[in-house]
Amino acid sequence: MKNMIKLNDNVKTCLPSCRVQTLNNGEAQSLLPGVYLPFNTAFYMPEALNINSGHYLQALFRGCEILVKESSSLDSSQKQLKLHIRSVDRLSEFEGEYDAVIVCLGAKVNMLPELSGRLPLRTCRGVIAQLELHEDMKGYPERAPSILSDAWIAVQGSHSLNLGSTWEWKSVNSSPNVSSDEAAKALDELLPKASTIYPGIKDWVFTGARAGLRAMPPLTTLGSLPLLGCINDVIGINQTCKYWLFGGLGSRGLLYHAWLGNLMAQAVLSFNEEVIPSELRSWKAIEPKCSFLL
Repeated sequence: MKNMIKLNDNVKTCLPSCRVQTLNNGEAQSLLPGVYLPFNTAFYMPEALNINSGHYLQALFRGCEILVKESSSLDSSQKQLKLHIRSVDRLSEFEGEYDAVIVCLGAKVNMLPELSGRLPLRTCRGVIAQLELHEDMKGYPERAPSILSDAWIAVQGSHSLNLGSTWEWKSVNSSPNVSSDEAAKALDELLPKASTIYPGIKDWVFTGARAGLRAMPPLTTLGSLPLLGCINDVIGINQTCKYWLFGGLGSRGLLYHAWLGNLMAQAVLSFNEEVIPSELRSWKAIEPKCSFLL
């Protein structure tokens, strides 16, 4: 009930560009017949979208390319943006090649020997299930929203959806592959949660599963804040190249990445870590609780 009060308060203060509406059971039924609201209340975001992260990142890079080209045409300076794909084993391989290196590897940051076990990240493996509905059955309504509850439902089409997600804390398994036992365990956990809100999910058939490893920031009195800042001192080596960390965004990455990315760019270009709010640099005072061997 406490969370419900907070959500109601958020609705009253939502931004015009991010509308949130409060729906009762009848109004929710008009959007998604058969949906069940335990508290007779749902919060509806009519302009919300499901994001394919791979496609989004490709589009984001393309947008950056266009921006660089346009800015170069406005002045005499030549700016370049290039994508280089290569495998590296350690940060020292970049020494002498770049003025600055920003590390944003998520949970795989611990694969770098200079940073393994030195960051206060909490790893958590999550499994999502892929479900489909038989073609001769009435599909998910075209304009019906996806659902965020104890388990979330991300609609991929009238007869396809993703169901997530599990939380296996302290896991270091970053493989996207899911064994049959792990998939069965995930379904046993997720289906009861989803069916509480959307009973119709019992008619959907499991077709596969995939997993990912989250790198969650530490819990503090200010909440779970991302980890940003210069990490030359963390590496413990007197480097001529300046190394930076951009990580620990958790589930809010899509919401905050543009703002935080802008802050990071300003800090890197000005060689001034103070540009980044002190709250986002406070992680350096937190002692890591464990080390990793991957």
